[in-house]
Amino acid sequence: MIMRTVRNHPRTTREDLVNDLKAAGTIVTKKTIGNTLRREGLKSCSARKVRLLKKAHIHARLKFSNEHLNDSEDNRVKVLWLDETKMELFGINSTLRVWRRRNAAYDPKKTIPTVKHGGGNVMLWGCFSDKGTGQLHRIKGTMDGAMYRQILGENLLPSARALKMGRGWVFHHDNDPKHTVKATKEWLKKKHINLLGLGGSICTSG
Repeated sequence: MIMRTVRNHPRTTREDLVNDLKAAGTIVTKKTIGNTLRREGLKSCSARKVRLLKKAHIHARLKFSNEHLNDSEDNRVKVLWLDETKMELFGINSTLRVWRRRNAAYDPKKTIPTVKHGGGNVMLWGCFSDKGTGQLHRIKGTMDGAMYRQILGENLLPSARALKMGRGWVFHHDNDPKHTVKATKEWLKKKHINLLGLGGSICTSG
């Protein structure tokens, strides 16, 4: 009963289990519950916070991963990854604990989905590759396509040079509308910047 409950509801506490067993006619202590779970290879851990994804997002990411699963190491080290993120300065930092086995930290049942929300925050643009981290840029105000292209112009190529990416490097960004609008595509083509396409193989634009 203990294992079945924890498998279905990893956030169940030892006190919950004690009460459930008591209702079923069995009296045990929280220590006994803990010992039983540990013998089964489970331990109480802080639940990882992960981005809340819709099914379409999950399928797109899985498709992209499968298409690049067999990329050679030589190809992977040529990729400069970039994205934007919002760092909350104030917010709820509460921690939930879950019972899980080793290597199950990102099991959907054992994570806490998060979404971006209001409050004090700092928006950042950054990039990294196998060779290290590139420039970090603070985004002030609301970023649109024009601002995104300006950020690329000021940070993308300098980062590639600083990281000594060499010839034939490519970069990857997600399918945010600011990244995929016609003006951004034309800007990339004009600058002869190679792109690792979403859901496709490495494609060169110059």
